[in-house]
Amino acid sequence: MLAGGPESEQAAQALETLCRAYWYPLFAYLRYRGYTLHQAEDLTQAYFAQVLAKNYLAAADRARGRFRTFLLSSMNHFLSNQWNRDHAQRRGGRTEFISLEQAREHEAGFLDPDDSLTPERLYEKRWAEAVLARVLERLRSEFDGASVKRFEVLKPFLTGESSEHTYAAAARQLGMTEQAVKSAIHRLRQRWQELMREEIAHTLNAATALEVDTEIRYLISVLE
Repeated sequence: MLAGGPESEQAAQALETLCRAYWYPLFAYLRYRGYTLHQAEDLTQAYFAQVLAKNYLAAADRARGRFRTFLLSSMNHFLSNQWNRDHAQRRGGRTEFISLEQAREHEAGFLDPDDSLTPERLYEKRWAEAVLARVLERLRSEFDGASVKRFEVLKPFLTGESSEHTYAAAARQLGMTEQAVKSAIHRLRQRWQELMREEIAHTLNAATALEVDTEIRYLISVLE
């Protein structure tokens, strides 16, 4: 887990990237526990500010734990030791990972009408969704110019939204043959899988291939 390694500009940037990418699962966890929108936003901002300031990830490395498990555990520790639920105040300093406006925009999507979910289960579900979103974001960043259209047309075949998308329709949109579209989707899926493994590895400490596979299977099961 690079973000928990020796202090360096690269390590600091890696940690901040992880914090921004996985801000929402913890925010949703706090909302599901009953915190107000403002309290949850303040608590999450302040928690991640401490993660950056105190190099919490060094402890995560020593424990060889999963980043998602470590964040939830350390958040609960943070809540019990640093905050009073009814008197939360902003302590995030000048580091604002996500604005309150953004939190409101995503509020509906990150809470869940399924009352059978515990806050912990909701957190893991939102974590899995954040991983997938992060991978798609990284994959899209590899396309530029005219190739962006190709990515947008083929993306539904990756995300399972392709029920109304056919190879023939994609071929017409892109001016390609159906066989060329199938080949492009195959390459896109291969790259998606590579990035997924990289992203999962970033949230584990010195993970083996088996540990990465196990984590991927677990996150998929959470979404089912």
